Amino acid sequence: MRTIDLPPQGPGHSAPLTHVEFRPDGKRLASCSYDGSVLVWDTADPARPTPLARLRHRRLVNASAWNPADPEVLATASADKTVAVWRVDDRGRTTLHTVLARHTDDINAVAWLPDGERLICVSEDGRATLWSAADGTFLAEVGAHEAHCMMVSVSPQGLVATVGEDGLVAVSDPDGTAPPLTRRYDSSIEGCAWSHSGRLLAVARDDGAVDLLTAALDVVRTVAVSTSAARAVAWAEDDSSFVVGAYDGALHHFALDGTLLHRVEDRRVWPRSVAVAHGVVAAGSFWNGPHLYDLTTGRALAGPDAATHGPNALAQRGDELLVGTDSGRVVAIPVAFAEGAPARSIDLTDGPILSLTTDGDTLYAGTYSGHVLRHDGTTLVSSPALGAPVPSLTVHEGSVVAGTYNGEFLLLDPDTLAVRERIEAHDGSVKSLAAVPGGFLSAATDRTVTAGGPHERSTLWEHGNLVNAVAALGSEAAASASRDHTVKAGYLTRLPDGSLGSAQVQTLLGPDESVKCVALLGTAEHPVVLAGSYDFGLYAWHIDWDDSAATLASGRVLAEFTQGLSCMLRLDDGTVAVAGWDGRVLVVGLDADGRPVIERSLHLADLLHTPTAPQTTAQGAARAVESRAA
Repeated sequence: MRTIDLPPQGPGHSAPLTHVEFRPDGKRLASCSYDGSVLVWDTADPARPTPLARLRHRRLVNASAWNPADPEVLATASADKTVAVWRVDDRGRTTLHTVLARHTDDINAVAWLPDGERLICVSEDGRATLWSAADGTFLAEVGAHEAHCMMVSVSPQGLVATVGEDGLVAVSDPDGTAPPLTRRYDSSIEGCAWSHSGRLLAVARDDGAVDLLTAALDVVRTVAVSTSAARAVAWAEDDSSFVVGAYDGALHHFALDGTLLHRVEDRRVWPRSVAVAHGVVAAGSFWNGPHLYDLTTGRALAGPDAATHGPNALAQRGDELLVGTDSGRVVAIPVAFAEGAPARSIDLTDGPILSLTTDGDTLYAGTYSGHVLRHDGTTLVSSPALGAPVPSLTVHEGSVVAGTYNGEFLLLDPDTLAVRERIEAHDGSVKSLAAVPGGFLSAATDRTVTAGGPHERSTLWEHGNLVNAVAALGSEAAASASRDHTVKAGYLTRLPDGSLGSAQVQTLLGPDESVKCVALLGTAEHPVVLAGSYDFGLYAWHIDWDDSAATLASGRVLAEFTQGLSCMLRLDDGTVAVAGWDGRVLVVGLDADGRPVIERSLHLADLLHTPTAPQTTAQGAARAVESRAA
């Protein structure tokens, strides 16, 4: 397994922050990142956090936990399927003590038992396992979920709470004999936290609410937080209040009785993680460092100083390739670019752009903050808040179609971006949309790929896990990429009732991790499928519709990145643009024998030398600022 090798961007992280965790005394903060590192910050003065140490994994780092018995010991959990136990002294000197390396899937979260000697690890395969931190010995399996186990929290009394995408909340006592207590929800549960007294367990629900439960899992109170998913929760030290991070891009501070005390919104914040210590709130970020706030007032104390420009979306407008990034910047590059190609930088917002589409000269961008932006080269227009991130966009019959994290298709007026209609489309986030004649394809976290118009949809096929992307080759063929490590491809057919169906569906193997993006080259009779994975590989398959075994044997790695691949765009029958979170952008074509080859490549870092804050936001300005990148 190759290590992440992102170019450094100053003293902070080089990619968005996935998790933050205060040491109990509040004087140290660990931040985890997609860049494969953990930074330990001196936060004795929260207005001036200073990085002390950097710890490395070989994949993104999902979580960390400070030892309750020894304040210099930190456990870190990674998508490289390991948990590492480190000693970090107050001068920043680090020692790696133990690696718990027998996990079968990505580790999503980790927590210490009160004795400071044992760790609970929860992972993508649904398991919750108990380990000795001293020597890495596996001790027991303490729970299991039917889907990904997302978070673990341990009470001062030693009760272990786990939550997962299956909607299950489970509480067990590793030192007891009683069976686990469980509570089931209809929505995914991705965050949980015991109060400091251990009397209450807060669970963050995908439907936007937080439940406060007793240790017996009885509901004390349900607090409505957001129209989008509640993702993370943390308690004030006296248990009088709690902070919730939601996918509306905000931090919500509630009193114990459910009264909203204040709300903090900053489009740079990624509130998939929040932490509280000594009157200070920390939150994750799409920029290069953590955000710190005063718990009582919500006043910003410190924040990141530089953007990360990881690509999330691609579109084509005329002779330009448009790259939407984590910083809210769209980089416009000539489609026929070469080394040293000129580029324009279009600053749309200061938060991540998740999706792009075009209609003639007009660009539409979907944001993490839950807006759609319209840019016609001069004027910038924003939709109202849509209530959830917008990971997918397309244009269909005079409407902009926005696929949301809440599983909806929103039909928007193409000029004003007013919402014309909301349609419940999927039982999960609509991750990808692809236009086809007469309709569009959609891929979602409910594992399905569907086709049709906004209202009448048919299922083409289903994956074994969430579907990250779907792509079409005209009206004849389609392919999809899934977290189940596979790609599926099939013919598109027209059924007797006029709906779209599929035929000769094949499963393509090769990637070792989740497959994030997909595209098709060539003709429907002899297509080439490209796909990019979290394992840093760009894969290519030649499809033989009559011999699926031959298709499987054709898979190969076409290129390797230094981070996961994020997005693809078919430019024409013979070329596809590919981008990775490391900032690399390349164009793949076909040679005279129909084999995929890399025709040209560049790196966004060569175009964006100054990662400064954008000057234009969708909320405030009437015109977008465009500037030449050096």
